[in-house]
Amino acid sequence: MIIYEAKLEGTNKQYERLDNAIRSGRFVRNSIVRGWMDGVIKSRNDAYKYCKTLADNPEFPWAKQLNSMARQAHAERAWAGIERFYRNCQKGIKGKKGFPKYKKHTTRDSVEYKTTGYKLSEDRKSITFTDGFKAGTFRMWGSRNLHYYQLEQIKRVRVVRRCDGYYCQFVIDHTRHIDKELTGIQRGIDVNLENFYTDSQGERVENPRFLRKDEKKLKKLNRRLSRTQKGSKNRAKARRKLGKAHLKVSRRRNDWVCKLAQHVIKSSDLVAMEDLQVKNMVKNRKLSKSISDVSWSLFRQWLEYFGKIYGVPVIAVAPHFTSQECSQCHQIVPKTLSTRTHDCPHCGHKDTRDGNASNNILQKGLRQLANTVGHTEINASEENPLCSPLAIEIGKGTRRKRKLSQQ
Repeated sequence: MIIYEAKLEGTNKQYERLDNAIRSGRFVRNSIVRGWMDGVIKSRNDAYKYCKTLADNPEFPWAKQLNSMARQAHAERAWAGIERFYRNCQKGIKGKKGFPKYKKHTTRDSVEYKTTGYKLSEDRKSITFTDGFKAGTFRMWGSRNLHYYQLEQIKRVRVVRRCDGYYCQFVIDHTRHIDKELTGIQRGIDVNLENFYTDSQGERVENPRFLRKDEKKLKKLNRRLSRTQKGSKNRAKARRKLGKAHLKVSRRRNDWVCKLAQHVIKSSDLVAMEDLQVKNMVKNRKLSKSISDVSWSLFRQWLEYFGKIYGVPVIAVAPHFTSQECSQCHQIVPKTLSTRTHDCPHCGHKDTRDGNASNNILQKGLRQLANTVGHTEINASEENPLCSPLAIEIGKGTRRKRKLSQQ
């Protein structure tokens, strides 16, 4: 599956109708969760049947206006959360198990259609929503051409609301595969906060720190928001400006990480990196912001994604003792976090801390590949993440045409 995205252009009245559709989808999802709590819904089929019950109820006329397949899609969302809760309980995960909760109103929200409820124009440059809300026809702005795919290949259409407008995502049934020439380079990657990563080839990539660079601007916008009165129009404007600033930071980070991961895959025949538990690492109060800003998890997702496309193995190894172990004699050399050099007293090997760790990661990855034990499969397909920065980037030429048309 691949995901293409385009921005929707319409009138304020059309946007209000899209908001009503999004609100109805959230209502269906929360109703399924409520029915499960009450014991009325016990399976996925019961959730589908409950969608029909909601549509036939005269107290909820907005549920009937939503497309029937859209109601089913939101029922699937609710049941996916319930199944995840059951799996966590069966595995005996410590702490919270992810008990399903009601979804609240947020700026970023969406409504999802399957194969009905919308219609594409012949030139594939506009889309018309045909459900009961009658949002009408929207112009689509993007750089991706949908003419390369048949209508039967479009499995899902999702309307996403963000701070800077409304977007339409197309989930297309297509598998990407690109042939790549062998480079003879096997790369072990050690990620850290000082540099973004250091690999076994001696290459270092600096940490861009997008959030830190814009932190002053974000704090200023946050102060403006806190000074506004709740419920006022000025507060809504300030919230929108703050959301756009955060969205800009996120997009810059995603674009940079995506291009870097593609470069690493293209220039390597094998990539090994640490299987870090970032969810636990961000619990550190002093380093949580820096760890979140460096986006290790996103980098790994893109590596696995491009590894699947180019046919390059991406192996995740256990991070234990990668910095403490000597890459030459494999003896443990204790170090503190402030120690940035590796000086082995057993064999005399000297290297940087990150360079020694990257060599250990590569050796572990090669052993895993040879033994086929603990080999991490490439599980980040095109639908993860759904909003793919590489697939949704709007071309500069298209933006230029849009500005001219508005003038």
